[in-house]
Amino acid sequence: MTNAKERAEDTCPLVYQRRLPLSTRTVNHLADLLRRHLKTIRSRWRILPPGKIAVIVLAVLRHDQRLADIAGGNNVSESTVRRWRDELIRLLAAQAPRLDRALKKVVKQGGEVVLIDGTLIRTQRRTGSADRRNYSGKHRSHGLHFLALTDENGRLIWISAARPGRTHDNTAARHDHILTHLRAAGLGALADLGFRGLDNNIHDPVIVTGLRRQPHPQTHPR
Repeated sequence: MTNAKERAEDTCPLVYQRRLPLSTRTVNHLADLLRRHLKTIRSRWRILPPGKIAVIVLAVLRHDQRLADIAGGNNVSESTVRRWRDELIRLLAAQAPRLDRALKKVVKQGGEVVLIDGTLIRTQRRTGSADRRNYSGKHRSHGLHFLALTDENGRLIWISAARPGRTHDNTAARHDHILTHLRAAGLGALADLGFRGLDNNIHDPVIVTGLRRQPHPQTHPR
């Protein structure tokens, strides 16, 4: 019994198109980041122009497409697409505002309170036991957990790093020292019931959550 890697005679590569709704501003922003990075590291040549690389990486991130499929459709290797993806993710991450600076900006603009919530970005289910931690029992789906802060009008001001989908909101908030940063900035926060127990200061709370509805006592006929 042999393990042959040759293709069957009746098969051929298939290249298909898929619509990717992206704004010109998004593509140009990512392409400009890459151009500046290439100029900084004095790398004058890539197999594809920065604009095309930006579109390929956005396709990978938006559709969670297999790298081998994207690579084959663009006549590049899988390792090349992986390198482009990791490179542009690092460039985007470097632009993310730090939590303390984001809160200071809110104070400077006259804000007094922020909104905090956790969200799950759904991903495809991967094989193997390593992906089990990405399963969220609450959402009954695989994904990555993010903690987000917005201003009073709902505009995003800060978002955390990605964590496994099973991560609880309180766990993520404690890891990022949300309570400490809010106290240092002099801001309050409104949150849902998922953040109950994060701030136990009943006299001067920083994080305000709703109250869990108490079940009505059963009445029994006398």
